[in-house]
Amino acid sequence: MKATARAHTNIALIKYWGKADAKLRLPLMSSLSMTLDKFYTDTSIEKSSENTEFYLNNQKQDTESTNRVINYVRRLQNEFGFSDKLIIKSTNHVPTAAGLASSSSAFAALAGAFNKFYDLNLSDRELSRLARIGSGSASRSIFGGFAVWQKGHDDLSSFAYSLDENPQMDLSLLAVELNCQKKKVSSTLGMKQAQTSPFFDTWINRNDYELEEMITAIKSNDFTKLGELAELNASEMHALNFTAQPGFTYFEPDTIKAIKLVQDLRQKGIECYYTIDAGPNIKILTQLRNIKDIEKIFESEFNNVKIIKASFGPGLSYLD
Repeated sequence: MKATARAHTNIALIKYWGKADAKLRLPLMSSLSMTLDKFYTDTSIEKSSENTEFYLNNQKQDTESTNRVINYVRRLQNEFGFSDKLIIKSTNHVPTAAGLASSSSAFAALAGAFNKFYDLNLSDRELSRLARIGSGSASRSIFGGFAVWQKGHDDLSSFAYSLDENPQMDLSLLAVELNCQKKKVSSTLGMKQAQTSPFFDTWINRNDYELEEMITAIKSNDFTKLGELAELNASEMHALNFTAQPGFTYFEPDTIKAIKLVQDLRQKGIECYYTIDAGPNIKILTQLRNIKDIEKIFESEFNNVKIIKASFGPGLSYLD
């Protein structure tokens, strides 16, 4: 028997940056994301006659990568009363340098494959909770379109839900690869260190307001308001990093150049906004009519830049 699930990665427009419980991956704030069509992970599970093994892109993984996946699966097995040895195979269609959280699609697909393999028939809410235990952002990749991850207060109450599975908003995302180097500060460490910023409490206190404003913008199909909020929220997140004790940043010189370029484009009447996660690469939020102009200008300003265009993606699906 074999079960395969597909999940798409997502980009947070209202960011998750701070953990209340690292073991359970409970966040200190709620978040909202856009699921993307171009980036996804396919994961299959089947029984093994020997040991549990993990393969990524047809390559058996080293101990560190294998342990995170296997420990996660064993945790799920313990919760539901299973003990089989398994072969887990994932194919990742997320560019490693694009600044997109491949763990979001990876653990959402793994949770889905586990559900299918054991015929658990779990609800999307329960799948979201299980995916969250593997990677916080994975909770949102169970859903397509726009999804909200409510922070909750414990394991059972922290899960994502669909805000709009099939949005009609004219919204495209351009993932701009500026730097392919491995980041020096992991997301886990960055979240912890950011809490030493004197502005961290302000960040937490603004979360409910910014989330509700973003939900209103989406429901009213207001692209401008969505873009302004996403850019503000990302800037606030990175301001925490700058003002942490000690301070740090994921930005590289080209990151600053790209931010300035987005701002210049807006002044010229090409409406676009940036968002940036824990890395140097930016994502540009814009409308369909502006994509070619933005691509042309970025390609003229950066040598060998890679730009990947994406739109709304679907939620979790099963391939077999």
